[in-house]
Amino acid sequence: MISDRIKKHKVCIIGLGYVGLPLAVLTSKKYKVVGFDQDALKIEKLKNGVDDSNEISKKDISSSNILFTNKEKDLKNSDFYIVTVPTPVKKNNEPDLRYLKNASKLIGRVISKNDIVIFESTVYPGVTEEICVPIIEKQCNLKLNKGFFAGYSPERVNPGLQGKNISDIVKVVSGSDNKTAKKVNSFYESIISAGTYLAPSIKVAEASKVIENIQRDLNIALMNEISIIFDSLDINTSEVIATASTKWNFLKFSPGIVGGHCIGIDPYYLTFESMRHGHIPDLILTARNLNEKMSKHIYDRTLKGVKKKKIINKSLKVLLLGYTFKEDCRDTRNTKVLDIAKLFTKNHHKVHIYDPLISEQNINIPNLKFLSSPKLNFYDVILFCVPHTKLKKIGLKKLKSYGKKKHYFFDIKSVFKKFEVDDQL
Repeated sequence: MISDRIKKHKVCIIGLGYVGLPLAVLTSKKYKVVGFDQDALKIEKLKNGVDDSNEISKKDISSSNILFTNKEKDLKNSDFYIVTVPTPVKKNNEPDLRYLKNASKLIGRVISKNDIVIFESTVYPGVTEEICVPIIEKQCNLKLNKGFFAGYSPERVNPGLQGKNISDIVKVVSGSDNKTAKKVNSFYESIISAGTYLAPSIKVAEASKVIENIQRDLNIALMNEISIIFDSLDINTSEVIATASTKWNFLKFSPGIVGGHCIGIDPYYLTFESMRHGHIPDLILTARNLNEKMSKHIYDRTLKGVKKKKIINKSLKVLLLGYTFKEDCRDTRNTKVLDIAKLFTKNHHKVHIYDPLISEQNINIPNLKFLSSPKLNFYDVILFCVPHTKLKKIGLKKLKSYGKKKHYFFDIKSVFKKFEVDDQL
């Protein structure tokens, strides 16, 4: 049962990306919502029902009745502020908290007494209470748990994954005190059909999110190393995995490139904080390092395969099928396909990229050509990088027709049968 207080919420969501926009649309079904983003062009597009990520339909945006704005004054008089800004890493892989800090300053300028601020951005344990809250306090002259209250509820979305939107995933929630935790829980219970899990503290909630992706990163790293070993032994890794999977407790992870804004970045948040407290997280860092090296391994393995097949061409014509960081998702952030492409262009090979989920007009990267459709009988090398459903539906026969009579076809994700392609991870 939702209290009258909950029913009257005016919710302000700060950051309208892959996390914030779907949350804003979902929340607007029950509450008055202000959607804030500093990107004026994005706000203009959203006002016209256009989501560049294509995660939310024009119909859903247009019918949501959200006040989309980039004006600070529009944020005032909300009672729930939810922060969903990016938390990337710097070039040295240290956490980059500038967007989170700026959002905290913004909230501090508009917040009123008894308001609740909820952070959803992925962070290391302690960021909410030790970094964000003091910034808010300084701006508004209110104190936590006296003038305003805080919570943390990590985002758990999987862009591109059908049937698993925000409402379908259990929501971890927490609060700066017991009363706030219950209010935050009641709010999310009212919009999340899968239910909620009330964590005992904000730090526990922060930690739970960051280890979700660390666990995946480590398991993929293990399979990547196994793939490298089996390649040296001339054993097909996908066949080994299929065989081992006949045991009920075998965890069926597959080798591959690890990109995106989460799995390839989140581990650095915990390793940073771990080292600040005197512990070097060797296992996590080793896994990260191994996964970061997979693009180079794929490049080297391709050249080895080309040589073995006696394709003699100093300047190879290379077709990369798929560009986004994962299948059936339009998100190109931190895609490792780009790393593979750069290795080829650096060594004077010609690279074309075909991804049916993205518009070639929207990407401009030196020495890379994005295609609306590949040329037939043109390529020396074809790498099947991202197993989009649309690419798989084209069929292997058609995909191979893009290559010359003698070409090298590398199935990075082991989508096809072993005997149908030249190599698999």
